[in-house]
Amino acid sequence: MLILACPGQGSQSKGFLQEWLDHYPTLRGRLDELSNFAGMDLVALGTQAEEEELRNTAVAQRLIVASGIAIAREVFAAQKIDGVVGHSVGEITAAAIAGVLTDEDAMRLVAVRADAMAEAASLTPSSMAAVLGGDQALVLATLENLGLEPANLNGAGQIVAAGSKKKILQLVASPPEKARVIELKVAGAFHTSFMESAVDKVRSFASQLSARQPVMKTWTNATGENISSGQQFLDLIVNQISQPVRWDLCMESLNQPGNQLVELPPAGALAGLLKRGADKVLSVALKSPGDLSKVNP
Repeated sequence: MLILACPGQGSQSKGFLQEWLDHYPTLRGRLDELSNFAGMDLVALGTQAEEEELRNTAVAQRLIVASGIAIAREVFAAQKIDGVVGHSVGEITAAAIAGVLTDEDAMRLVAVRADAMAEAASLTPSSMAAVLGGDQALVLATLENLGLEPANLNGAGQIVAAGSKKKILQLVASPPEKARVIELKVAGAFHTSFMESAVDKVRSFASQLSARQPVMKTWTNATGENISSGQQFLDLIVNQISQPVRWDLCMESLNQPGNQLVELPPAGALAGLLKRGADKVLSVALKSPGDLSKVNP
């Protein structure tokens, strides 16, 4: 099966769209249309914005979702896609590709999500940190003892902790046995109880959208399962704002012989996790148009 993987926040980098725009002249028009729905000039952001601006939650989420949608439409228009999976905000990209949401509704939804999460993050000093290695049970126990929450269980020996800024700094200073802890450059404790106010705002907006049945297999971060109901998938996207991303469970479901996972731009993070945590699948990161030669027809 050919499965598209849609990355989440933190995957963006300065100028990542430029080579794609140079290679596909009509891509600019697609992005301009999505920019109108998002209320931001996404072409300028994806080609000219500095790293500091790209780390802004309101910018990053809009840009990542729009890039994934536009490039998927441009590159895979004539190719049968069997399934799609997203990581965190990438699930909105997945919803558009799977036909659960229109491209316009996906961009309107991510705009509300991004702004609501940025506002929630501003209420209390909070942060996130990647815990690399160590025994998973010990890592989770350490987080619980500190009053931190596991925001992402990414598999391949990686858990992302989130919570108050003070507690994250304590974790960095005293990591679990045989683990390294790296504080992430993010605006807040995403996928935790710190985001409850954002959930309410996004749920209110999402209730106005019409969700359709997915036209391909669509896996959820909540349980790693394939979801056949469009409304259920939309509900899970909303709830997931304050719930952990279970990418480890997604990889377990996807790790089947014959599966080919192609990570849409801005690519690299998910393909790296797949190579370490899903040894039965072929993973390809589309970092540039030249990487399309690695995709099996």
